[in-house]
Amino acid sequence: MEILVDNMLSGNNDRKSRKAVASIQEETLNDRVEFLFCDLASISSIQNFVQQFLAKGLPLHVLVNNAGVMMVPQRTTRDGFEEHFGLNYLGHFLLTNLLLDTLKASGQPGHCARVVTVSSATHYVAELNLDDLQSSWAYSPHAAYAQSKLALVLFTYHLQHLLTASGSPVTANAVDPGVVNTDLYRHVFWGTRLIKKLLGWLLFKTPEEGARTSVYAAVAPELEGVGGRYLYNEKDTPSLKVTYDQRMQQELWARSCRLTGIQDSSIVHQDDVPGQARVSECTAQAADQQDKEKLGGCGSRWTEGSALSASHD
Repeated sequence: MEILVDNMLSGNNDRKSRKAVASIQEETLNDRVEFLFCDLASISSIQNFVQQFLAKGLPLHVLVNNAGVMMVPQRTTRDGFEEHFGLNYLGHFLLTNLLLDTLKASGQPGHCARVVTVSSATHYVAELNLDDLQSSWAYSPHAAYAQSKLALVLFTYHLQHLLTASGSPVTANAVDPGVVNTDLYRHVFWGTRLIKKLLGWLLFKTPEEGARTSVYAAVAPELEGVGGRYLYNEKDTPSLKVTYDQRMQQELWARSCRLTGIQDSSIVHQDDVPGQARVSECTAQAADQQDKEKLGGCGSRWTEGSALSASHD
């Protein structure tokens, strides 16, 4: 049986992305690979990307949230968010929510759509400061990066809770790629860059090796219907203890909805079904600037389908 899968790459570097598209087409002999521009550091760019994608009328079976920056100097996105938090976390949060209806419509019992979000082992040393999500009080590049990766795990777990409560045929998992030899380290301490340059071939994973767990989460048959996991080296691995705190998950989700301009309608109703929560997901709606100021200052098994991967340079 011929497998026909549309692959959509999104990113903010047109030249590199189109080069990647050509490489994938050549290696897989699949010409159904396309690039759409998306800057995850810009809410308007994410909204424009989603409009373009939806206009194509394609189903969406796999969404891989893989964009990120690491240990950059203190700076903000176009919307005024601290860059690690705004790009690494909020960009993926908004993109996933705007594509959630398409994911739900594309999945079906026994063939769930999947959301794969790339976190990092750095989340184990992170703290989430709900009173200062923008790291404005005392900025540390490492702490800001770690917080963004912790937020991604909390987001993944709460998303899976919402999906399970609503009976949606979509799963959400977080993955840890390990230490990978990429350009992501260009802003780290010069000594670390020197070690990477001299010993990267020995101590670091290749990009291909680093992608294995993401690919595993996207297509592994044994993960059918399985969500809310943190995967490392293709194995279910415990994440930081605080990531299982449902109150923190929900609070971060609510604040993220307000910051990105979507309504948090995840109101729990327990009267109808004792002991069980019925939850509805975020729906698009403009949030006013006052809310932002208050918070911001602080795979192959389908015969027809599509997969979307987000990246950032």
